[in-house]
Amino acid sequence: MIARRLCQRWATVSAARRCLSSSVSRGPLSLHTHLSHHKLCPPVLRFSELRISHFVKRSCYSTLDVPDVKAVGVVEVPLAQTGEGIAECELLKWFVKEGDQVEEFQPLCEVQSDKATIEITSRYEGRVAEMFYNPGDIVKVGETLLKMLVEDLSVPTQKSEDIKSAESIQWIESEQNKQSIGGVISTPAVRDLAKQYDININDVIGTGKNGRVLKDDILKYAVEKGQIEDSSASSSSDSEHTLGESESHADAADGIGPNYEDKIVTLRGFQRKMVQSMSMAARVPHFHYVEDINCDALVKLKDSFKYNNSDLKIKYTFLPILIKSLSLALSKYPSVNSCFIEDSLEVIFKGSHNIGVAMATQYGLVVPNIKNVQSLSIMEITKELSRLQQLATDNKLSPKDISGGTITLSNIGAIGGKYGSPLLNLPEVCIIAIGRIQKVPQFADGGNVYPASVMMANIGADHRVLDGATVARFCNEWKKLIENPELLTLYLR
Repeated sequence: MIARRLCQRWATVSAARRCLSSSVSRGPLSLHTHLSHHKLCPPVLRFSELRISHFVKRSCYSTLDVPDVKAVGVVEVPLAQTGEGIAECELLKWFVKEGDQVEEFQPLCEVQSDKATIEITSRYEGRVAEMFYNPGDIVKVGETLLKMLVEDLSVPTQKSEDIKSAESIQWIESEQNKQSIGGVISTPAVRDLAKQYDININDVIGTGKNGRVLKDDILKYAVEKGQIEDSSASSSSDSEHTLGESESHADAADGIGPNYEDKIVTLRGFQRKMVQSMSMAARVPHFHYVEDINCDALVKLKDSFKYNNSDLKIKYTFLPILIKSLSLALSKYPSVNSCFIEDSLEVIFKGSHNIGVAMATQYGLVVPNIKNVQSLSIMEITKELSRLQQLATDNKLSPKDISGGTITLSNIGAIGGKYGSPLLNLPEVCIIAIGRIQKVPQFADGGNVYPASVMMANIGADHRVLDGATVARFCNEWKKLIENPELLTLYLR
């Protein structure tokens, strides 16, 4: 008796599942519409609604064909590892919004780590169901950026063999199980803001989609409770700024006095990386070697390039010639083009001359490098430098553009300074800061005074690896090539 009842129950459940699958196969929108009317409870499948062809002894069977049914699921899209040692990224902007149809490999968002700016693309084809972060939020590696509705459960998911399928792919019935606390839908950034003002987020009425609690809801609630005076003032004072952004001040004609309140500035992206790298560099024993370099011949050569330039897209400057002559000097003194591994007390003499050029952008200081300068012409260096400068301006540098440098050149003269004392860009053992070229009086051998174009170079070196004599000889070689650029032709191939 018990066995017969179990068989009958199994047949009934099997028919119900097949009918439910067939309803899904007719299109995800119909099921989604059905779910929207049952937000607080799962959909109930009534026996009278089943398309069952015939009943046999209280057991039901379906005549619908099942093998071609496509199951609709929800897939989590996490922030993947963007580089070695990267634990978190800042979300810069979204390229999609909730409800958008997304193709495979379509860009979803743009994030910035402390090394580069990266586009996150979709591994799936489907529809955006929910987004968890806003531009400006910090996202840790592995956290879910968004959820997508996909129609093919055969799409590979991360670690699908190691974790339960319910953690990465959920049936469409669980779409309403949003990330929430106590049933309140909100993003991690909004919950952090609620904690900042000591607000129970369950007491806040959400005005967003499906009752989602937004940032403005938290600020409005804080004003009502008297925790902050004005929501607009709080929004401006609590909003995060980055260095280099323009600040607006109240006009005196409005009758409002100047605002002298303190502001908290959160360092992001490249600025965070600079904090880490400069803190490490400050612990390294530096020594500096300063030299004046006559640039009269360099100025004439640059002017000759400029006057004979047939490509208006190419802008000739002093920097490509300085970079090429630096590479030739490094070939004679390879220890300057090396990296120091402190843990193993090893010095790696680099075969490639990957010369980094420090660039100040509105997003912070970044040092992309030109690869294999020893095998490039001055024209090729000029084009590559232009490419890197444009990418740095647009905040589009890739990890490859930034990594692998062997020595750094900082052109502070482009801004206006004539002298600088640079810190090492570890694990490199040498960095050079060059000032602006200026006209100064010089004495000839006969005692006559003449004007000369002079540039001051300050070489910072790691005294654990390089000694003063080596740096001085290296600088003399570089100086000779700059003051006599015709010598560069001796190394042409």
